[in-house]
Amino acid sequence: MQPKPLDTAPSVHALIGAELRYQREKKEMSQSEVGRLLFLTGAFIGMLESGTRRMRPEIALKLDELLDSGGFFFRVCASLKELRRPDQSIEAVKAEQSAKRIQEYAPQHIPDILQTEAYAQAVIHSGLPTAAEEAINELFMPVLERAKMLQHPDPTVWTVLDEAVLRRMVGGPAVMAEALRHIAELGRRRRIVVQVLPFVAGGHPAIDGALKLMAFSDAPTLAYLKCFASGQLVDDPAAVAQYEFAFSLIGASALSPSDSLDLIESMARHYELKSRRTHNLRTVLLCKSERSEPDLEHGSAPDVSHRKKPPSHQLLPMPDRPETTKEMTVTE
Repeated sequence: MQPKPLDTAPSVHALIGAELRYQREKKEMSQSEVGRLLFLTGAFIGMLESGTRRMRPEIALKLDELLDSGGFFFRVCASLKELRRPDQSIEAVKAEQSAKRIQEYAPQHIPDILQTEAYAQAVIHSGLPTAAEEAINELFMPVLERAKMLQHPDPTVWTVLDEAVLRRMVGGPAVMAEALRHIAELGRRRRIVVQVLPFVAGGHPAIDGALKLMAFSDAPTLAYLKCFASGQLVDDPAAVAQYEFAFSLIGASALSPSDSLDLIESMARHYELKSRRTHNLRTVLLCKSERSEPDLEHGSAPDVSHRKKPPSHQLLPMPDRPETTKEMTVTE
Protein backbone atom coordinates (compact mmCIF):
# COMPACT_ATOMS: atom_id res chain seq x y z
CA MET A 1 0.00 0.00 0.00
CA GLN A 2 1.35 3.40 -0.99
CA PRO A 3 1.82 5.81 1.96
CA LYS A 4 -0.34 8.89 1.84
CA PRO A 5 1.31 12.17 0.79
CA LEU A 6 2.89 14.15 3.60
CA ASP A 7 1.47 17.50 4.60
CA THR A 8 4.57 19.54 5.40
CA ALA A 9 2.87 22.93 5.68
CA PRO A 10 1.66 23.03 9.29
CA SER A 11 4.84 22.43 11.34
CA VAL A 12 8.56 21.88 11.59
CA HIS A 13 7.86 18.35 12.84
CA ALA A 14 6.21 17.53 9.53
CA LEU A 15 9.38 18.63 7.72
CA ILE A 16 11.46 16.39 9.96
CA GLY A 17 9.01 13.59 9.25
CA ALA A 18 9.40 14.10 5.51
CA GLU A 19 13.18 13.70 5.87
CA LEU A 20 12.64 10.56 7.96
CA ARG A 21 10.52 9.04 5.21
CA TYR A 22 13.16 9.95 2.62
CA GLN A 23 15.95 8.31 4.65
CA ARG A 24 13.83 5.23 5.40
CA GLU A 25 12.83 4.69 1.78
CA LYS A 26 16.45 5.19 0.69
CA LYS A 27 17.28 2.22 2.90
CA GLU A 28 14.33 0.35 1.36
CA MET A 29 12.81 -0.27 4.78
CA SER A 30 9.14 -0.25 5.75
CA GLN A 31 7.70 1.62 8.71
CA SER A 32 7.13 -1.70 10.46
CA GLU A 33 10.76 -2.76 9.96
CA VAL A 34 12.10 0.49 11.39
CA GLY A 35 9.67 0.30 14.29
CA ARG A 36 10.57 -3.28 15.15
CA LEU A 37 14.31 -2.50 15.24
CA LEU A 38 13.65 0.46 17.56
CA PHE A 39 11.16 -1.47 19.73
CA LEU A 40 8.36 0.77 18.46
CA THR A 41 5.35 0.16 16.24
CA GLY A 42 5.16 0.87 12.54
CA ALA A 43 2.17 3.12 13.24
CA PHE A 44 4.30 5.24 15.56
CA ILE A 45 6.93 5.66 12.84
CA GLY A 46 4.11 6.76 10.54
CA MET A 47 3.08 9.38 13.10
CA LEU A 48 6.65 10.68 13.21
CA GLU A 49 6.69 10.93 9.43
CA SER A 50 3.38 12.77 9.29
CA GLY A 51 4.46 15.20 12.01
CA THR A 52 1.68 14.29 14.46
CA ARG A 53 4.28 13.04 16.97
CA ARG A 54 7.38 14.90 18.02
CA MET A 55 10.69 13.09 17.64
CA ARG A 56 12.39 12.79 21.02
CA PRO A 57 16.22 12.95 21.24
CA GLU A 58 16.64 9.31 22.29
CA ILE A 59 14.64 8.16 19.25
CA ALA A 60 16.57 10.57 17.01
CA LEU A 61 19.87 8.98 18.09
CA LYS A 62 18.62 5.49 17.22
CA LEU A 63 17.27 6.65 13.86
CA ASP A 64 20.58 8.31 12.97
CA GLU A 65 22.39 5.06 13.75
CA LEU A 66 19.90 2.85 11.91
CA LEU A 67 19.51 5.03 8.80
CA ASP A 68 23.11 6.34 8.63
CA SER A 69 21.80 9.90 8.51
CA GLY A 70 24.99 11.45 9.91
CA GLY A 71 23.44 12.70 13.14
CA PHE A 72 20.87 14.83 11.30
CA PHE A 73 17.85 13.94 13.42
CA PHE A 74 19.61 14.40 16.76
CA ARG A 75 21.03 17.78 15.73
CA VAL A 76 17.62 19.01 14.60
CA CYS A 77 15.94 17.82 17.80
CA ALA A 78 18.60 19.53 19.91
CA SER A 79 18.10 22.77 17.97
CA LEU A 80 14.33 22.65 18.36
CA LYS A 81 14.67 22.45 22.14
CA GLU A 82 16.17 25.94 22.06
CA LEU A 83 13.30 27.37 20.00
CA ARG A 84 10.09 28.80 21.35
CA ARG A 85 7.44 26.09 21.20
CA PRO A 86 4.93 26.90 18.42
CA ASP A 87 1.19 26.42 18.44
CA GLN A 88 0.49 22.69 18.03
CA SER A 89 -3.29 22.77 17.81
CA ILE A 90 -3.26 21.37 14.26
CA GLU A 91 -1.13 18.40 15.31
CA ALA A 92 -3.44 17.84 18.28
CA VAL A 93 -6.49 17.64 16.01
CA LYS A 94 -4.73 15.09 13.80
CA ALA A 95 -3.71 12.99 16.80
CA GLU A 96 -7.27 13.12 18.16
CA GLN A 97 -8.57 11.45 14.99
CA SER A 98 -6.56 8.29 15.66
CA ALA A 99 -6.95 8.19 19.46
CA LYS A 100 -8.64 5.24 21.13
CA ARG A 101 -9.41 7.12 24.34
CA ILE A 102 -9.82 10.84 25.03
CA GLN A 103 -9.90 12.23 28.56
CA GLU A 104 -10.49 15.96 28.83
CA TYR A 105 -10.97 18.57 31.53
CA ALA A 106 -12.79 21.65 30.22
CA PRO A 107 -12.63 24.70 32.52
CA GLN A 108 -14.34 27.37 30.38
CA HIS A 109 -16.50 26.02 27.56
CA ILE A 110 -17.85 22.77 26.14
CA PRO A 111 -15.14 20.78 24.29
CA ASP A 112 -15.27 20.89 20.50
CA ILE A 113 -16.35 17.27 19.95
CA LEU A 114 -19.36 17.78 22.25
CA GLN A 115 -20.53 21.11 20.81
CA THR A 116 -23.74 21.73 18.90
CA GLU A 117 -23.71 23.86 15.76
CA ALA A 118 -25.27 26.88 17.48
CA TYR A 119 -22.92 26.65 20.46
CA ALA A 120 -19.85 26.34 18.20
CA GLN A 121 -20.90 29.43 16.26
CA ALA A 122 -21.48 31.37 19.48
CA VAL A 123 -18.04 30.45 20.83
CA ILE A 124 -16.32 31.59 17.62
CA HIS A 125 -18.42 34.77 17.43
CA SER A 126 -17.45 35.68 20.99
CA GLY A 127 -13.77 35.25 20.19
CA LEU A 128 -13.97 37.04 16.81
CA PRO A 129 -16.78 39.59 17.22
CA THR A 130 -15.88 41.54 14.06
CA ALA A 131 -15.23 38.59 11.74
CA ALA A 132 -17.30 38.13 8.59
CA GLU A 133 -19.77 35.26 8.35
CA GLU A 134 -17.60 33.52 5.75
CA ALA A 135 -14.66 33.48 8.16
CA ILE A 136 -16.87 32.18 10.99
CA ASN A 137 -18.17 29.36 8.79
CA GLU A 138 -14.64 28.34 7.81
CA LEU A 139 -13.74 28.00 11.48
CA PHE A 140 -16.79 26.25 12.85
CA MET A 141 -17.27 23.68 10.06
CA PRO A 142 -14.15 21.72 11.16
CA VAL A 143 -15.59 21.67 14.69
CA LEU A 144 -18.75 20.00 13.41
CA GLU A 145 -16.66 17.46 11.49
CA ARG A 146 -14.80 16.56 14.68
CA ALA A 147 -18.11 16.10 16.51
CA LYS A 148 -18.98 13.36 14.01
CA MET A 149 -16.34 11.20 15.71
CA LEU A 150 -18.98 10.34 18.28
CA GLN A 151 -21.05 8.58 15.61
CA HIS A 152 -18.52 5.72 15.78
CA PRO A 153 -17.68 3.35 18.69
CA ASP A 154 -14.18 4.81 19.06
CA PRO A 155 -12.80 6.81 20.70
CA THR A 156 -13.91 6.35 24.28
CA VAL A 157 -14.57 9.83 25.66
CA TRP A 158 -14.39 10.82 29.31
CA THR A 159 -14.98 14.53 29.91
CA VAL A 160 -14.95 16.52 33.13
CA LEU A 161 -16.73 19.87 32.81
CA ASP A 162 -16.07 22.62 35.31
CA GLU A 163 -19.29 24.00 36.79
CA ALA A 164 -18.40 27.30 35.12
CA VAL A 165 -19.05 25.64 31.73
CA LEU A 166 -22.66 25.02 32.73
CA ARG A 167 -23.26 28.49 34.17
CA ARG A 168 -21.49 30.62 31.55
CA MET A 169 -24.32 31.48 29.14
CA VAL A 170 -22.74 31.27 25.68
CA GLY A 171 -25.06 32.33 22.86
CA GLY A 172 -28.14 32.86 25.02
CA PRO A 173 -30.45 30.55 27.01
CA ALA A 174 -31.84 28.66 24.01
CA VAL A 175 -28.36 27.82 22.74
CA MET A 176 -27.25 26.69 26.20
CA ALA A 177 -30.35 24.54 26.69
CA GLU A 178 -29.75 22.74 23.40
CA ALA A 179 -26.02 22.28 24.11
CA LEU A 180 -26.57 20.80 27.57
CA ARG A 181 -29.39 18.55 26.34
CA HIS A 182 -27.00 17.23 23.70
CA ILE A 183 -24.36 16.36 26.30
CA ALA A 184 -26.94 14.75 28.57
CA GLU A 185 -28.28 12.65 25.69
CA LEU A 186 -24.77 11.41 24.87
CA GLY A 187 -24.27 10.51 28.52
CA ARG A 188 -27.64 8.81 28.94
CA ARG A 189 -27.02 6.50 25.99
CA ARG A 190 -23.53 5.74 27.34
CA ARG A 191 -21.62 7.15 24.39
CA ILE A 192 -19.53 9.33 26.68
CA VAL A 193 -18.69 9.53 30.37
CA VAL A 194 -19.27 13.04 31.67
CA GLN A 195 -18.67 14.52 35.11
CA VAL A 196 -19.07 17.99 36.56
CA LEU A 197 -16.46 19.50 38.85
CA PRO A 198 -18.49 21.71 41.23
CA PHE A 199 -17.31 25.04 42.60
CA VAL A 200 -17.38 23.62 46.13
CA ALA A 201 -14.57 21.22 45.15
CA GLY A 202 -12.19 24.16 45.49
CA GLY A 203 -8.70 24.02 44.04
CA HIS A 204 -7.46 21.21 41.81
CA PRO A 205 -4.34 20.29 39.77
CA ALA A 206 -5.61 21.74 36.44
CA ILE A 207 -6.92 25.02 37.82
CA ASP A 208 -4.63 26.95 35.44
CA GLY A 209 -6.09 25.63 32.19
CA ALA A 210 -7.56 22.92 29.97
CA LEU A 211 -6.10 19.42 29.78
CA LYS A 212 -6.61 16.65 27.23
CA LEU A 213 -5.10 13.17 27.27
CA MET A 214 -5.13 11.03 24.11
CA ALA A 215 -4.33 7.32 24.35
CA PHE A 216 -3.50 5.15 21.32
CA SER A 217 -3.46 1.43 20.70
CA ASP A 218 -0.04 1.50 19.05
CA ALA A 219 1.71 4.59 20.43
CA PRO A 220 2.38 6.28 23.78
CA THR A 221 -0.19 8.62 25.32
CA LEU A 222 -0.14 12.31 24.43
CA ALA A 223 -1.12 15.25 26.62
CA TYR A 224 -2.44 18.47 25.12
CA LEU A 225 -2.42 21.71 27.08
CA LYS A 226 -4.72 24.41 25.72
CA CYS A 227 -4.26 28.10 26.43
CA PHE A 228 -5.28 31.36 24.77
CA ALA A 229 -4.98 31.09 20.96
CA SER A 230 -2.46 28.24 21.12
CA GLY A 231 -1.80 24.77 22.43
CA GLN A 232 1.10 22.50 23.37
CA LEU A 233 1.48 18.76 22.83
CA VAL A 234 3.46 16.87 25.45
CA ASP A 235 4.84 13.39 24.77
CA ASP A 236 7.53 13.11 27.43
CA PRO A 237 6.53 9.98 29.40
CA ALA A 238 7.29 11.46 32.81
CA ALA A 239 5.32 14.65 32.11
CA VAL A 240 2.40 12.72 30.62
CA ALA A 241 2.27 10.52 33.74
CA GLN A 242 1.92 13.66 35.86
CA TYR A 243 -0.97 14.90 33.72
CA GLU A 244 -2.66 11.50 33.91
CA PHE A 245 -2.43 11.64 37.70
CA ALA A 246 -3.81 15.19 37.68
CA PHE A 247 -6.81 14.09 35.61
CA SER A 248 -7.45 11.22 38.04
CA LEU A 249 -7.53 13.69 40.93
CA ILE A 250 -9.96 15.93 39.03
CA GLY A 251 -12.26 12.99 38.37
CA ALA A 252 -12.12 11.97 42.02
CA SER A 253 -13.18 15.49 43.10
CA ALA A 254 -16.01 15.72 40.55
CA LEU A 255 -19.61 14.60 40.94
CA SER A 256 -20.44 11.04 39.96
CA PRO A 257 -21.53 10.51 36.33
CA SER A 258 -25.15 9.97 37.48
CA ASP A 259 -25.26 13.11 39.63
CA SER A 260 -23.48 15.04 36.90
CA LEU A 261 -26.14 14.13 34.33
CA ASP A 262 -28.85 15.19 36.77
CA LEU A 263 -27.17 18.57 37.23
CA ILE A 264 -26.64 19.05 33.49
CA GLU A 265 -30.31 18.29 32.79
CA SER A 266 -31.38 20.58 35.61
CA MET A 267 -29.35 23.42 34.11
CA ALA A 268 -30.85 22.66 30.68
CA ARG A 269 -34.35 23.03 32.16
CA HIS A 270 -33.29 26.29 33.79
CA TYR A 271 -32.15 27.69 30.44
CA GLU A 272 -35.29 26.44 28.70
CA LEU A 273 -37.46 28.26 31.25
CA LYS A 274 -35.33 31.37 30.89
CA SER A 275 -35.63 31.18 27.11
CA ARG A 276 -39.45 30.91 27.28
CA ARG A 277 -39.68 33.85 29.67
CA THR A 278 -37.48 35.93 27.41
CA HIS A 279 -39.60 34.99 24.39
CA ASN A 280 -42.85 35.82 26.20
CA LEU A 281 -41.51 39.17 27.39
CA ARG A 282 -40.43 40.10 23.88
CA THR A 283 -43.85 39.13 22.53
CA VAL A 284 -45.63 41.33 25.10
CA LEU A 285 -43.36 44.28 24.39
CA LEU A 286 -43.86 43.86 20.65
CA CYS A 287 -47.65 43.82 21.01
CA LYS A 288 -47.59 46.94 23.17
CA SER A 289 -45.34 48.67 20.68
CA GLU A 290 -47.67 47.84 17.78
CA ARG A 291 -50.75 49.15 19.64
CA SER A 292 -49.09 52.39 20.66
CA GLU A 293 -47.55 53.30 17.32
CA PRO A 294 -49.53 55.93 15.29
CA ASP A 295 -50.71 55.12 11.78
CA LEU A 296 -48.18 57.29 10.00
CA GLU A 297 -49.28 56.16 6.57
CA HIS A 298 -52.82 57.58 6.98
CA GLY A 299 -51.89 60.33 9.40
CA SER A 300 -54.09 59.07 12.24
CA ALA A 301 -53.31 58.63 15.88
CA PRO A 302 -54.16 55.44 17.77
CA ASP A 303 -57.68 55.13 19.16
CA VAL A 304 -57.50 55.71 22.90
CA SER A 305 -61.25 56.04 23.54
CA HIS A 306 -61.33 52.58 25.09
CA ARG A 307 -58.87 53.57 27.80
CA LYS A 308 -60.41 54.25 31.19
CA LYS A 309 -60.00 57.68 32.70
CA PRO A 310 -58.70 57.77 36.25
CA PRO A 311 -61.28 58.61 38.96
CA SER A 312 -61.64 62.29 39.67
CA HIS A 313 -60.59 61.92 43.28
CA GLN A 314 -57.19 60.73 42.06
CA LEU A 315 -56.57 63.99 40.24
CA LEU A 316 -54.86 66.45 42.54
CA PRO A 317 -55.41 70.16 41.86
CA MET A 318 -52.40 72.11 40.79
CA PRO A 319 -51.38 74.73 43.35
CA ASP A 320 -52.07 78.36 42.42
CA ARG A 321 -49.05 80.11 41.08
CA PRO A 322 -48.52 83.71 42.28
CA GLU A 323 -49.09 86.34 39.63
CA THR A 324 -46.00 88.10 38.45
CA THR A 325 -45.94 91.74 37.53
CA LYS A 326 -43.48 93.78 35.63
CA GLU A 327 -42.92 95.98 38.68
CA MET A 328 -40.62 94.25 41.06
CA THR A 329 -39.54 95.69 44.40
CA VAL A 330 -36.13 94.91 45.72
CA THR A 331 -35.60 95.01 49.44
CA GLU A 332 -32.24 96.23 50.45
